[in-house]
Amino acid sequence: MIEFGCRFRQLFFIEIVIRTTFYIDGFNFYYGLRNKAREDNSWKKYYWIDFVKFCEQFLGPDQTLIKVKYFSAPPLNIGKQSRQSALFKANKLLNSEKFEIIKGKYYKKNLTCQICNGVYQIPEEKRTDVNISVHLIGDCALGKTDNLILVTADSDLVPPIEFLKKNYPSNKIKIYFPPKNSSADLLNIANRKVVFLENNKHKFQNSIMPDIIYNSDRTDSATIPHEWKS
Repeated sequence: MIEFGCRFRQLFFIEIVIRTTFYIDGFNFYYGLRNKAREDNSWKKYYWIDFVKFCEQFLGPDQTLIKVKYFSAPPLNIGKQSRQSALFKANKLLNSEKFEIIKGKYYKKNLTCQICNGVYQIPEEKRTDVNISVHLIGDCALGKTDNLILVTADSDLVPPIEFLKKNYPSNKIKIYFPPKNSSADLLNIANRKVVFLENNKHKFQNSIMPDIIYNSDRTDSATIPHEWKS
């Protein structure tokens, strides 16, 4: 009878695994990290990190990482574009299934100097906020995730967060602020304690990639940009 009871419990024991997805606002994340590196040069080496490994360090024992979605746009500057491409390629070589890049676009915006009335151009990133919003809501609507971790300090993302809290209350959303960035609006709306990535330097350190990353059969590789080497 005791043996039967044990088997019965084994048959009906279901392990609950919480599916977790990270949504990284790349513009916010990179420039926050860059500003921190200007303040403390030791942070410069964290430009070259394995994003999946970094995010997995924040998971609890009952959580599994479904995907890291990184939202950004190719810079207009060729040098910056090359460095970004190397970072993305390295992460795809390491984690082709769990690392996804969602691209927006940079446009040249004309501005007029208030002193000389001359016209000059600055790059302006477009579509990222919309892309993040679509994926946050879409992943909940399609039942692809349970927990959503949003890495940003952009208050423009308050509306989709409010929508998720109202219409998908069983999906938990948490805010992580990139280094040197924060938002009072996001602090107010967060239903769980906000994480300041600046206080998690050891997780950045644990996520640094080797200077050269190879695919499994060593037929392709990605190399750290020279400018990012310590």
